[in-house]
Amino acid sequence: MQIKKLRIDPNWQTRLTSIGYGYHSMDGVPYWVDDYYYEISNKEADLIYKASMELWDMCLQAVEHVVQNKLYHLFQIPNFMIHHIERSWENDEPSIYGRFDFAYDNDQKQLKLLEFNADTPTSLFECGIVQWYWKKHYFPELTDQFNTIHEQLVESWGNLKPYLKGDILHFSCAKETLEDLTNVEYLRDTAIQTGLQTKLIYIDDIGWNGRNFVDLEGEQIRSIFKLYPWEWMVNEEFGVQIVNDLNQAQWIEPSWKMILSNKAILPILWELFPDHPNLLASYFNGPNHLNHFVKKPILSREGANIEMYYNNEIIHETNGEYGHEGYIYQELATLHREETGFSIIGSWMIGQESCGISFRESTMPITTDQSRFIPHIIRS
Repeated sequence: MQIKKLRIDPNWQTRLTSIGYGYHSMDGVPYWVDDYYYEISNKEADLIYKASMELWDMCLQAVEHVVQNKLYHLFQIPNFMIHHIERSWENDEPSIYGRFDFAYDNDQKQLKLLEFNADTPTSLFECGIVQWYWKKHYFPELTDQFNTIHEQLVESWGNLKPYLKGDILHFSCAKETLEDLTNVEYLRDTAIQTGLQTKLIYIDDIGWNGRNFVDLEGEQIRSIFKLYPWEWMVNEEFGVQIVNDLNQAQWIEPSWKMILSNKAILPILWELFPDHPNLLASYFNGPNHLNHFVKKPILSREGANIEMYYNNEIIHETNGEYGHEGYIYQELATLHREETGFSIIGSWMIGQESCGISFRESTMPITTDQSRFIPHIIRS
């Protein structure tokens, strides 16, 4: 896997805007990289696919382990949500997606799981649509890209359709977030393509009539996709109503994803599958024997409040508002590095299938919301 450069298309911003991609730059700085890309081999694509499928199975076993042994305190999950989580797990409540983040050691040809964004992963639109149009623009005759996200989304909504409650599937995110709205509208479009009736409502506009959640027209919400973190929802004023809802609305992602989207799952995975080649040693309550490690808040987002240690000396750190719930300690991974920066691989699971990858690049070895998105192709 290596970086290849292109002659810049002077109209790249206009080209991206024309397909509905309105956040390709942030404060005048490109977030989307158009003039270089990753070229990977079929063998490397197969490696990512197999690792993702195996880890997905391991993650489901880890959720079962947490539920059976009632380890919720390790995840700082509020007590009032435990029954809801267990019910959603036992009922196999519908899940649509998630994204594994991998470090790739180019010398060892080895993938290591950094974390699993199982609840509210973003950059789906960039991965499924924008990089596909990018490939068609620069490589019109090349058909290979690890990317069947769009097809898999349509198929997955079709599979879930018989199991959804009510006639309308609501879609929701916070107001004034163009990135979130773009991702939600993309997901909504793929649901519409399966014949589902949908409705957009912002999280801020969801109402409570004393018995059920309702939309702005007073219609009861029975099934709803939300691009909004569970750990935020349960700590807000309306959060307690989630367990009082007489409709027992289906939330997508379901509440059992609170376990997988929490970094406390990393020490649990290491305990259940010690020395697995795709896992990094991870622990609660300190770095244990590790001299090179990363201290991560169990609920941080966008790379906030990360501390990176080498020989027990801090070498990088980020600011933020997380850490009150506690930390985990994870072995320091070797990241892929090019002259343009450090990269991680995002591997998407849609339904039960590994179906697409993305690359994020940073000037430091911690991925944040400022990290660049790099498209890719597969070259045989």
